[in-house]
Amino acid sequence: MTTLETGRLAAMIDHTLLKPEATREDVAALVREAEELGTYSVCVSPSMLPLTTSVKVATVCGFPSGQHASSVKAAEAADAVSKGADEIDMVLNIGLARSGAWEEVDADIRAVREAAPAPTVLKVILETAALEDEQIVEACRAAERAGADFVKTSTGFHPAGGATAHAVELMRATVGDRLGVKASGGIRTREAAEEMVAAGATRLGLSGSRAVLEGDATTSTATSSGGAY
Repeated sequence: MTTLETGRLAAMIDHTLLKPEATREDVAALVREAEELGTYSVCVSPSMLPLTTSVKVATVCGFPSGQHASSVKAAEAADAVSKGADEIDMVLNIGLARSGAWEEVDADIRAVREAAPAPTVLKVILETAALEDEQIVEACRAAERAGADFVKTSTGFHPAGGATAHAVELMRATVGDRLGVKASGGIRTREAAEEMVAAGATRLGLSGSRAVLEGDATTSTATSSGGAY
């Protein structure tokens, strides 16, 4: 049973295609589908920029490992903004977070924030399945200190897994109403999407957006190579 109106749910979605084998034709199909469905944005690899579309354009930075040098992440973000990206989803340095090196985590996020200042929206991907609860809380605090606009659960590519309602609830409890919370990674049904929203997510990263919105188990043509997202 659905509880969210379909248009409202669509307007929370970053319609995503990040698989490395994706072609420009695949991305063009993604854009057409996003416009048809009324999603908030498309999220694509930075090499696919610039895009012409009526929806917002998001891209990733330091993806998917997060282990890039901060200077590289900053340069990647600045380049994406120069090519029209409205939003940057950067990957946290997960190793630093697991080690408790929070000053370095702050500096890493801040480098990207400075390279992509407001009004560009900055989301920080925590890879929550690879972190303990206490590390998720501290990572959220670091993202807020460094000026991020959102915290985000997952890349969708980590073997530890994707989004969980527990992680989303923990992130929301930590950031309150001050930051957005994006759930992504393994959300493939309408029920799962609505569970994430109920847990506190204000944005969803989906590759199979049509299937989720229509409650269909099949995968859309545009995102058949959409990946683990």
